Amino acid sequence: MLKRSVKIAALGMVGLVLSACGESSNPNEITFWNPFTGPDGENMQAIIDEYNSTDPEYPINNISMAEGDMYSRIPTVVNSGSGIPDLNIVHAERVVQFKDADLLTSFDSYLDGYDNISEENYVSEAWNIGDIDGERWGVPLDIHTFVLYYNPSLVEQYGPDVLDDNVVTFDEIREVAAAAEGDGVTALGLTWMRPTFYSLFAQHGGELPEDSQSPDLNTDATINALQHYVDLYEDGITNEEGTDPLQMFLTDELVFWPEGIWMQNELINSEADYGMVHFPQISDDESEAVNWASSHQFVMFNNDDRDEEKTQGVIDFIDWIRDNSIEWARAGQIPATLQLLEDQEYVDMPQSFFVETEERQDSMRIFDYKYYGYTSEWLDANVFDVVFGRIDVEEAAADFEREVHDMIDQDSTGLEALQQDEDEGAEGEEETDE
Repeated sequence: MLKRSVKIAALGMVGLVLSACGESSNPNEITFWNPFTGPDGENMQAIIDEYNSTDPEYPINNISMAEGDMYSRIPTVVNSGSGIPDLNIVHAERVVQFKDADLLTSFDSYLDGYDNISEENYVSEAWNIGDIDGERWGVPLDIHTFVLYYNPSLVEQYGPDVLDDNVVTFDEIREVAAAAEGDGVTALGLTWMRPTFYSLFAQHGGELPEDSQSPDLNTDATINALQHYVDLYEDGITNEEGTDPLQMFLTDELVFWPEGIWMQNELINSEADYGMVHFPQISDDESEAVNWASSHQFVMFNNDDRDEEKTQGVIDFIDWIRDNSIEWARAGQIPATLQLLEDQEYVDMPQSFFVETEERQDSMRIFDYKYYGYTSEWLDANVFDVVFGRIDVEEAAADFEREVHDMIDQDSTGLEALQQDEDEGAEGEEETDE
C-alpha cells in the first residue's frame, strides 16, 4: 500500500506541474505544447529562440512534455476550459480523433492573407492529413518516415548493385545475406515492428479504412505481411532475438538497419558511415514503394482565451517556421515545407532523398485510421511473438481483428483511443521523440 500511495502522490505532483506549465504568466505569449523531449527538443527550442528574436507581437512560450502526459492531459484541459495551450503539435493519426471529439478549432477562417500556407508548398501526404471534409484542421511541421539505413562499405562488399535503382528488395537482402554467410555479418535488423508491418501490409495490398468500427484485419494482406518476417527470421536473414541491431550497425556487423528518420540523431553523433533509402520493398519498381510515415501537425484546440489577435499571432509563427525549417532538418527530420529544397545544406542531407521527387514524396504513407491507436497497440504487443514463432500467423491475424473490434466496441467515440501511445510510443521513450 505504501508503494501505491507514493505512486499516487507522484502522479499528483506531475499533474500540478503540468497544470502550472499550461498557463503563461504573459497574456501576450503564445503557449505552445509539443512532445519534443528528446534531442530534437533542443532544435525546436533553437527555432523558437530565433523566432522570438525577431520581436514578434506574440512571442512563443515553448513547453515540451512527454507525449503520453500531453495526450492524456489535452482532453481534460480543453473540456475544463482552463490551461489550454494556444498552439499544439500532435501526430497525424490524432487529428481526426480530436476533430471528431469536437476539441479542435478550424484554421480556415484565419488563413486569409497567408497564401504560402497552401498545398503546393508542402509535401502532399503531410498537407492532406490536416484536411478533413474540406476544412483545414492541421498544418504540417514535418513528415517523418521509416527508412532503410545501410552501411556503404558492407553494401559494396556483399551487394554492390543493390542500390543502383534506389530500391532494396527483400530478395536482394537475401542475396546479401548469402554473400555474407560465415563472415559474422547479418543482413537485416529487426527493429520497430509496427511501421514494418504497416509498410508490408500496404505492399501486399492491405488498406485501413478511414473510420470503420469493424475493420477487416484478418486478411491475406495481414497474413502475408506477418509471414514475410517469420520467414526472414527463420531463414537467418535477420539478427537473433535478444541482440541489439543498433549496436550491430554501429560496429559494422549489420548491413541494413530499418529505423525511423528520427534515429538519425543516433548516427550523427557516432562515427558510423551510413546512407538511407526506402524501407525494404517487395517490388523493385520505385513507383510502388511504400514507406510508413507520420507527421507532426500544428493544431489549435478550442480556447475561449485565445482571441483573434493572438490566433493571428499563431498563424504568423506557423508561416514563419515554413520558411525557417533548416534547424528542424538538422535534427534529422524531413520538414514538410518544400521551400527547403532551395537550401543546399538540406539537399546535402540524407533525408532529402525522400522529397527530391514527387514519386518519393508519394512513397510516404500515413495510416490515418481513426482507431489507429488500437491497431497499433495490438501490433506493439504481439508482432515480435509472431516473428519469433510463439504465435501462429493465422491465429495472430484472427486475434488481431477480434481484439481490435473489442477495443473499438468499448469506445465507440474513439476518445479512449486518444490515450493510446501512438507512433514513437514503443521506442520514443528511450531514444527520441520522432
